[in-house]
Amino acid sequence: MTGVREPGAILLVGCYELGHQPLAVAWPAAFLERAGYRPAVLDVSIEPFDAERVRRARLVAISVPMHTALRLGVGVAARVRQEHPSAHICFYGLYATLNAEHLLRHSADSVMSGEVEDALVELARHLEAAADRGPVGPRAASAPILTKLDFPAPSRSLLPSLKKYAHLERGDGRLELAGYVEASRGCKHHCRHCPIPPVYGGRFFVVDRAVVMADVRQLVDAGATHITFGDPDFLNGPRHALDVARALHRELPAVTFDITAKIEHLLRQRQHLPELRALGCLFIVSAVESLSDTVLAHLDKGHTRADVAAALGAVRSAGITLRPTWVPFTPWTTLDAYAEMLDFVEGEDLVDAVDPVQYSIRLLVPPGSLLAESEALRPYRGPLVEHDFYYRWTHPDPRMDRLQERVASLAAKAAEAREDAALTFGRIRALADEAREVPSRPSSPPPPSDRRRAPRLSEAWFC
Repeated sequence: MTGVREPGAILLVGCYELGHQPLAVAWPAAFLERAGYRPAVLDVSIEPFDAERVRRARLVAISVPMHTALRLGVGVAARVRQEHPSAHICFYGLYATLNAEHLLRHSADSVMSGEVEDALVELARHLEAAADRGPVGPRAASAPILTKLDFPAPSRSLLPSLKKYAHLERGDGRLELAGYVEASRGCKHHCRHCPIPPVYGGRFFVVDRAVVMADVRQLVDAGATHITFGDPDFLNGPRHALDVARALHRELPAVTFDITAKIEHLLRQRQHLPELRALGCLFIVSAVESLSDTVLAHLDKGHTRADVAAALGAVRSAGITLRPTWVPFTPWTTLDAYAEMLDFVEGEDLVDAVDPVQYSIRLLVPPGSLLAESEALRPYRGPLVEHDFYYRWTHPDPRMDRLQERVASLAAKAAEAREDAALTFGRIRALADEAREVPSRPSSPPPPSDRRRAPRLSEAWFC
């Protein structure tokens, strides 16, 4: 039997991290290396499945930080089991413990979520100690791990090149290499549709500034000129966030960055927005989700429609682009509300700041979601679609479900063809008008292809 400390005896598998080089693989690799192990890595969003790497592994740990990654990861696990039946398969990440019952019954020997890196090291030690006793059977699911870690810099040397991942697309169309780091993990909020609260329970953990900067340095050395701070909310700890941004600009003044932040944080910290722009912030992603105060209340988003307009004004006044994300299809969203969202995007000149896939997003309710048992959802919620890891729900207006399917198909084809977002927006607007049975608006003239657009990452946002 392969010794766990031999090169490649531990295989860390990334499945999908929004088109970024997988930090959820790079960090466990660093923890394992610090403990004396020599893991191999595989990113199946970029690389083909490697049966040889699998057959060398005693432990295969599959990262599932999001729903898409989980669905891909289950397929990976099935192939691992076929190639190497005695390998210990561990799922880790936000969607692991949410779906622990299914995973342990079908493909996993262990699952873990939260601050998992030390636990992965302990699992490796457990397998090492058990090597003489044969395969270790399935373990019971553990509660999310919420213990602060001593972070080393992530280990990225074995991952595919940054050239294989999402690039920064500047306003003039230039593409540049982008890196992805985290200055904090978890979140102190409890948005009901988000997978983070069931795992972190309102807690978040900061990463030491020196560790963040060490990671930024290695990404810049690899060619990155832009950094995405992938924290669930960069402004959960505003003092720490500003310290990190200042350190980045002080050492690497030409490097730009983007962040994700809640609408309420953008308003509460609006006095810091001009400084963030001066430090190199190009754009801010914010989960607006809806303009309906009813929907926002059901999701417990912590902001209102009026707050969205105020935050947009504050971010723009600071010279930063706001890139809102949406969940436009919920059981409580009406056709008129959907059209109103499109009106807002057009009226506020946000067409180039929204990836068209955003207009198709349907509320996802995974097992363990705070929303799953809510009174508001109960009239619409159907059974758990076990193998797809979500609860089915049906809109009371069948036209909304039909519209979502049509918009999703249109947006996917447009993304594949790299169609101009303004053209896609116009076609989605026509679908919405048709669903509402109102006259379609006259087609706008095609926007100039050489116009200056909002900065963005080249990978459209999927959940």
